Amino acid sequence: MIFLNHKMNLTLDEVNNYIEALKNYKEKIIVLPTALYAKEFINSGYKVGLQNIYYEEKGMYTGEISPYQAFQLGASYVLIGHYERRSIFGENNEMVNKKIKSALKNKLKVVLCVGDNDDNNDFLTRQIKECLKDVQESVIIAYEPIYAIGTGIIPKIEDIQNKVNYIKSLTNSKVLYGGSINAHNIDELKTIKNLDGFLIGKASIDAQEVIKILEVASK
Repeated sequence: MIFLNHKMNLTLDEVNNYIEALKNYKEKIIVLPTALYAKEFINSGYKVGLQNIYYEEKGMYTGEISPYQAFQLGASYVLIGHYERRSIFGENNEMVNKKIKSALKNKLKVVLCVGDNDDNNDFLTRQIKECLKDVQESVIIAYEPIYAIGTGIIPKIEDIQNKVNYIKSLTNSKVLYGGSINAHNIDELKTIKNLDGFLIGKASIDAQEVIKILEVASK
């Protein structure tokens, strides 16, 4: 599973060029575009998720997007709990838990982002348990070491492997790796056992880089 998180990037013209460039690869990716452009991807036959939702289905929440609206639009997935949502916008595990429950209720598949900065698993364990409190349905978990997000730095492969194994020991979830993935390191990253895919950030906004990643990953 290859998720492409565009974050707050690309103009409408750039999106149209991106859609054309990746049209032969659309079955291999799930695109997480800026919400403004989700419909362009959906109308072009891409599998689409949103980068964030609120936990209420409707109401006076200026600037927010509800899971009901996302599903009605045609989105299939939603990213919840990304480190940038936590660090910049102050989202905590309790809010993430509410968002997950609301998303699942509205038939969206959830990608829960978790991360840490060290080998101690206490912080990671607390995130997973609190974010998935009373959640019965299956979610996808994306593990992103905080220091690797957008920095170009990635952990040793054996360290990622240990984290993947640990997360799977706690849950029955599929696990993705995210954090500074590009065409130069994907060949090594794909050797991680029991890994179910990748959440790609910065590199995902360049269609040609995405094509290179997909070609290497499929070998």
